[in-house]
Amino acid sequence: MFKKIIIPVIFAILSFDGVAQNTAKEDVTILKKIYDTSLLNGKSYEWLDYLSNQIGGRLSGSVNAQLAVEWGEKELKKLGIDKVWLQPVMVPKWTRGVTEFAYIETGPGVTTNVPICALGGSVPTLIGGIKAPIVEVQGLEDLKKLGEDQVKGKIVFYNRPMQADLIETFRAYGGCVDQRYSGAAEAAKFGAVGVIVRSMNLRLDDYPHTGAMSYGDLKDSQKIPAAAISTNGADLLSSMLKLNPKIKFHINMNCRTWKDVQSYNVIGEITGSEFPNEYMVVGGHLDSWDLGDGSHDDGAGIVQSMEVLRLFKEIGYKPKRSIRVVMFMNEENGLRGGKKYAKVAKDKGENHVFALESDAGGFTPRGFSFDCNDANFAQVESWKPLFEPYLIHSFTRGGGGADIGPLKKEGMVLSGLRPDSQRYFVHHHAKNDTFDAVNKRELELGAATMASLVYLFDKYGIK
Repeated sequence: MFKKIIIPVIFAILSFDGVAQNTAKEDVTILKKIYDTSLLNGKSYEWLDYLSNQIGGRLSGSVNAQLAVEWGEKELKKLGIDKVWLQPVMVPKWTRGVTEFAYIETGPGVTTNVPICALGGSVPTLIGGIKAPIVEVQGLEDLKKLGEDQVKGKIVFYNRPMQADLIETFRAYGGCVDQRYSGAAEAAKFGAVGVIVRSMNLRLDDYPHTGAMSYGDLKDSQKIPAAAISTNGADLLSSMLKLNPKIKFHINMNCRTWKDVQSYNVIGEITGSEFPNEYMVVGGHLDSWDLGDGSHDDGAGIVQSMEVLRLFKEIGYKPKRSIRVVMFMNEENGLRGGKKYAKVAKDKGENHVFALESDAGGFTPRGFSFDCNDANFAQVESWKPLFEPYLIHSFTRGGGGADIGPLKKEGMVLSGLRPDSQRYFVHHHAKNDTFDAVNKRELELGAATMASLVYLFDKYGIK
């Protein structure tokens, strides 16, 4: 009797192992097709060349942002996917004006020019600029210790650098970005007349890095000009202050905030063959800052996301679930596109099960971060052997990305592509975020890596 029972069980186990082995072989084959197609016949680098060099910087509300919307819609339609549409969204419009100018004054007529740029959303200086004594602080807490007596009538110089011993450079960025975002609002409360912030950059160079800032609930009459200074400029200013605390700083900026204008998220979809009402999103943000051409931040993420759909078409893979590429508008200074997409999805009752964002540059992919439950992360870890031949196996728990964050709900998987980040903040929000800083092979590896993860979640589903 025992033999009659155990023999079918053995056959069942052997049969299961055979199915598992065949499935694993199929996944290996599909991933190889994806990587081969991206590296040998990719489109992402060509797309990025046009977006960066023919359109350029794409600040929300600008003419270039609208040109990018039209370009994205046209290119997605060329792919022959099932649906392409524009999703209207109102976005802020801020313009930089003529190039900013600043100098350090050590005595009457004795000045040294330093590179600065206005922070996004800053008010302008008075015509002709402002000149005032300067006080250096290492962050918001340091400012509060000084108080109004030592701050009133002065320009506050925030000089806390990114922490260089942190290998994860996004942690280093997060550790000091509060002085850029909230520095002007806090300094104004103590009577400061302006703010200079050390650029969020781990390298010493002469490129000031812009970025979003907020005045909180300050009245217009209380707002003060805010600018970033290059890392070399910051070190020079700090050294000169130590030698002579009475030096003055001059800033001249002509930026301006206008009324909100209409823009669009650009969306394309391959409709699922089995579960068309389960949506998987892959995307990046179409807008960029205006100093460079936005190649790493986030032109790379845009073209990699587009490439995911193109690769599936190219290799003949028909997704079970509906896969959307979303080019989000206004991540840099408002996140309006991400919020609008999530609101429309909720209002329509759409069931989003997975979202992947690329917004960390076009450098060599190292892995992904995941915001998901334990069961889904266990499934992800079981896929590591599939990625290890491509030297991509850093799978960690963490956030997915700013634009897909508003989609978050129970049971959903949010993921972010994580390239090597050591050089990212050299270019982030600066004039040198340009096409020549992107390596074709690294960009294409990232696109293939994204497509591979989307394929696996589409095939095996969400736990």
